[in-house]
Amino acid sequence: MSGIVAGVTVALVLAMALSLYRVLAGPTVFDRLTGVGLIGTKSIIVLLLLGVRADRLDAFVDIALSYSLVTLVSTLVLARYLERRRGTR
Repeated sequence: MSGIVAGVTVALVLAMALSLYRVLAGPTVFDRLTGVGLIGTKSIIVLLLLGVRADRLDAFVDIALSYSLVTLVSTLVLARYLERRRGTR
């Protein structure tokens, strides 16, 4: 079971690297915003997998929940900023 968790974690980290490429080279701002959202979602799953691996899932669930709230608020703030900026053009 531990090998499966490690393999899934490595695969998610590689997928995060691909999302980081989309953030850095995205042709539009919305592509970059989508990439940031993907990285945030994958980070939460990686945190939970690390909790399973360390046999401390209870602590890592708290960290993942806090991180998900921060990600949600930051995405909403950025989307609102982009909406206002686009409306002023």
